[in-house]
Amino acid sequence: MHHEPIITQGLIRKVKLCQQLGITSGGLDKLKKRDPSFPKPIKDSESRQAAAYYVVAEVEAWLQRKVAERDAAQGVAA
Repeated sequence: MHHEPIITQGLIRKVKLCQQLGITSGGLDKLKKRDPSFPKPIKDSESRQAAAYYVVAEVEAWLQRKVAERDAAQGVAA
């Protein structure tokens, strides 16, 4: 199985990331609380309402680690 990146470079806003992952904003918040290894966002200001951006490469690396962990737990060869 070949894994294609969700996006190829740069930053992605939280709303777009949720669309790419197929989850709601609340679902992403729950995921981040359950899994502290999920990449931290970059905010464009100190304001609580500031836009949150994620580094695409970090999200992609996190996804690849999760797939590898799942496959290792199931005894699947990479």
